[in-house]
Amino acid sequence: MIGSRTYVAKRENVERKWYVVDAEDVPLGRLAVFVAHILAGKHKPTYTPHVDCGDFVIVINADKVKLTGKKAERSVIYSHSGYKGSLKATSLGTMLSKRPERLVERAVRGMLPHNRLRYDRKLKVYCGPEHPHAAQKPEPLRLEA
Repeated sequence: MIGSRTYVAKRENVERKWYVVDAEDVPLGRLAVFVAHILAGKHKPTYTPHVDCGDFVIVINADKVKLTGKKAERSVIYSHSGYKGSLKATSLGTMLSKRPERLVERAVRGMLPHNRLRYDRKLKVYCGPEHPHAAQKPEPLRLEA
């Protein structure tokens, strides 16, 4: 078959857009899957697994994200510095009240592939409805329910 070739994107030819996603009353997992899909570039027809084809995503109203069921009390996030006795446990409810932007970043990061393309600072998370990226002219993006 002459002429039937598979398209492979090159890093120099990737065009990136900016999107704004409102996290108000959206379940955390659903938001994380949707944002990770955009960050990886899987929504584009030119997606190539080994090339960073993703777009920039701005998440606003991260403090109003929804935790379904009893995850706020029962789900726990662990962190360890490497020293003996330094294991810290924080519930999702506590993290949502103190550092909601970190909670969203952590959820999205867990949905991305565990390689070099995982996290390239293309995700911007803010607690309120305002963000400082108006110069990039971000397009609003709605979550499909």
